[in-house]
Amino acid sequence: MESLWKLTYLLEPASLALIVTAIFVTFASAFRALSHGKEMERNRDFSEASITLDQSQALMIPIASSCSLLLMFYLFSSVSHLLTAFTAIASASALYFCFSPYIAYLKNQLGLTDPLVSRCCSKSFTKTQGILLLVCIGTVIAWLVSGHWMLNNLLGIAICIAFVSHVRLPNIKICVLLLVLLFVYDIFWVFFSERFFGANVMVSVATQKASNPVHTVANSLSLPGLQLIAKKLELPVKLVFPRNLLGGIVPGNSAVDYMMLGLGDMAIPGMLLALVLYFDYRKSKDMDSPLDSSSPKGHKYVWYALSGYAVGLITALGAGILSQSPQPALLYLVPSTLGPVIFLSWIRQELRELWEGSIPSSHDKVHLMEV
Repeated sequence: MESLWKLTYLLEPASLALIVTAIFVTFASAFRALSHGKEMERNRDFSEASITLDQSQALMIPIASSCSLLLMFYLFSSVSHLLTAFTAIASASALYFCFSPYIAYLKNQLGLTDPLVSRCCSKSFTKTQGILLLVCIGTVIAWLVSGHWMLNNLLGIAICIAFVSHVRLPNIKICVLLLVLLFVYDIFWVFFSERFFGANVMVSVATQKASNPVHTVANSLSLPGLQLIAKKLELPVKLVFPRNLLGGIVPGNSAVDYMMLGLGDMAIPGMLLALVLYFDYRKSKDMDSPLDSSSPKGHKYVWYALSGYAVGLITALGAGILSQSPQPALLYLVPSTLGPVIFLSWIRQELRELWEGSIPSSHDKVHLMEV
């Protein structure tokens, strides 16, 4: 009974904020992936085409992830500055990608003129885009200087959304292969890596802080205000929420002060949601009457997958609280998201279509012929 009472920790502000944010980011990633794909098709602009994973690439992702994990486990201090610099560039690009559609929408709604500044690599670059780029760079610089957890989360969310939008799964077959491999990957590195490497590799890497190159440069030049620049940084590869969230304006002193969730625990389910959301979109296009009473609920696989994600995430956090030890989130998220989609598609006799990939509609066939 006492153990079950500990589950009330899930109602704490930090836990609720983590759950709500993760669910929102996972769905937002899938929705942005669909919007990005439709935008590329509409503009016939394939210069930023998404990467569609095939079987060999799906097999390589867990292997490459394991190698990267070991590299950071043994050589993190040596490559810390390089990782921070690379993450800063990726974060600025991801922020720009996430906010540019909303800026364009506001510009069109307000009827604002947007003079052309230059043209680079066959792409136009306007004044508004330049301002947005400066804002994104300024946000990254603010993160480098302050190391604040809110900025860390903002950059991590942007990276997750950009990743899901540009790396896609073609069908459930590749999705099952990838998720099962990552399911095993997560379990091994969390539960069994200590037997082989003397420490929990996943937890060690996740809780390490990177050296701040801005602090290093300021220290070497003896610049004033050095004490205001964060010496170590939480890299935006995870969401972090102070356990004392209401008093969490000042960052905590150790990893124990935070609740964490890796970006992979949102991005990987987000790829599944993007796949079924696109499948729902194709099905709704193929229907003769989009307003038919059977269409709103008949093919919305995304809501079953999203509900399964919420259940799996809460279960993972609850298991961590009860066991007082880190849990591989994909152990719970893979069955809870993939299971409902496969079962529902089997009931509806659509599993084969999902397994092999949706068949292009007549409208898409005409569009592809034109392209």
